Amino acid sequence: MLSLFNQNKKRFFFLSLSLFLFLTCFSQEKHYTVADAHAHNDYMHPVPFYTAWNAGFGSIEADVYPVDGVLLVSHTKKALSSERTLNRLYLKPLLEQLKKNDKRKVSLLIDIKENYKESLHLLIQELKPLKKYLVSDDDLNKPVTILISGERPPPAEYKNYPHHIFFDDDLRVFHTPDEWKRVRLVSLSFQRYSHWNGEGNLPDSDRKVLTHVIDSVHSAGKKIRFWAAPDNENSWVTQMKLGADIIGTDKIQELAAFLGKQPGYKSK
Repeated sequence: MLSLFNQNKKRFFFLSLSLFLFLTCFSQEKHYTVADAHAHNDYMHPVPFYTAWNAGFGSIEADVYPVDGVLLVSHTKKALSSERTLNRLYLKPLLEQLKKNDKRKVSLLIDIKENYKESLHLLIQELKPLKKYLVSDDDLNKPVTILISGERPPPAEYKNYPHHIFFDDDLRVFHTPDEWKRVRLVSLSFQRYSHWNGEGNLPDSDRKVLTHVIDSVHSAGKKIRFWAAPDNENSWVTQMKLGADIIGTDKIQELAAFLGKQPGYKSK
């Protein structure tokens, strides 16, 4: 009986310690830097990739379409150009930078605009020169995380793709535990929860909803970012205080300068 008591006591201790460490990692004060910044629609800048990379951003986004055996980068089909390939604008420059410094961490978020099967097939081929730098289930310490967003396969198909291909999620479909392991980030439309315009204070009712969403995602063990949020200093501060992990922007230089002078923010 005493032996059973001691075993249960040990289990309780380790469960309590695990819960404490889990809660601590999401409740402690976080110092946001440019490594927590996301370059939304990065390719729309005059100098794609390098503007965000040189600013130190930890996440960069590119929208892609599969066209004639290559991935082209564009927000719309009307704006497609054969010169603006994913390989030319992002993969080759990224490889060049990693050869100089393979310690820099970055996430490349690939937003598939159509035909996920063909797009992923092409992406896997185009990523081959970068493979040794890619985070995978077997090695989480590599510098580059590939995240698939936009038109994604259903979670049941995730197992069909190499383990260096991870997925962004929008909390709209069910995942099994194994499928959920392939999700590395949750990205949600801010407008889905609030129509705040970024001026003044976030309404209390919206704050409660957003806090609940962020806490739920954290409880599921994932990081969260919002897109379509107001893109100004007041909004960036509000998102940081709420506990969003990644702050997205179209204003790379402005957000970089802002984060460079901030002391950090405590969630909630």
